[in-house]
Amino acid sequence: MADRFANRRRITSLDPETDHVEIMRISSGYEFPWDYVRSLEFALFRTYCVPSISGLLARTGEFERRPQKRYDDTALLMAELVEHGYDSPRGREALRVVNRLHGRYEISNDDMRYVLSTFIFDPIEWISRFGWRPLTDHERMAAFHFYSAVGVRMGIKDLPATYSSYLAFKRAYEAEHFTYSDTNRQIGQYTLDLFCSWYPAPRALTSRAVLALLDKPMLTAFGFRPSPTWLTALAHTALHLRAHTVRMLPPRRTPRLTNDSNNRTYPGYPTGYRPSDLGAPNPRSAQLGHAVPGCRDAEETDLYPPEPHVRGQ
Repeated sequence: MADRFANRRRITSLDPETDHVEIMRISSGYEFPWDYVRSLEFALFRTYCVPSISGLLARTGEFERRPQKRYDDTALLMAELVEHGYDSPRGREALRVVNRLHGRYEISNDDMRYVLSTFIFDPIEWISRFGWRPLTDHERMAAFHFYSAVGVRMGIKDLPATYSSYLAFKRAYEAEHFTYSDTNRQIGQYTLDLFCSWYPAPRALTSRAVLALLDKPMLTAFGFRPSPTWLTALAHTALHLRAHTVRMLPPRRTPRLTNDSNNRTYPGYPTGYRPSDLGAPNPRSAQLGHAVPGCRDAEETDLYPPEPHVRGQ
């Protein structure tokens, strides 16, 4: 079992402020790949409890027309930043895509700050409850420094300067802005339907299992009926049993970040793809044999503004 904690020892030997990219790569790619994916799915789900965010998504129609593609775009763009670093060539390309996608819309700076906060704190909370080992302070602080640096490169203003102040901002923002709206329910239902489409189990069972993992403020903001208490307890027990099993496994030797051969929108990613193939149609992708309604080539950098149009600066 000594080898099982070699990555943790490596992480605690690094500086979470200056080495946050490496810590994030080890923690999310080797130690908790499944947990990071699941927690970020629910983190994005959580942001749809804010009517200004769900309202914008409803107006774009993206969730109605192609929810799977939007999910895959977001997941892969974030994975590119973690795997390669936000200042690497692929990381900079991914950030140009992120900023281009956000730059199409007028988004408040507070909404941008809030969404970014969920990428820091929701995985920390998930792993604290369901991870195979506790996160170290180095991992928590590295997540804060990593996404704060990403936020600066996205043009987000007035980012909280400390871990505790950012967490306090997140909690206060949710307390003020989590309220029911029809667009919350609409986008929440599209997301729930997407989650259910991934599993062979009956939709009624899958949807109740997903809702069993939502807290009361989320259920209220979406207008969803809570799952039975027994199902919530069963879902939590299953996740704890999974964590116990993973703890007994040998350490992962290959990171799992962008290299998901089963990606539904971009099969075989990253082979044959660049970050600029994400988020929009690209005839070049079709020529490569990928069933992706394409995006322009990375060389067309005039399409990628340095930062999105953010209100409230």
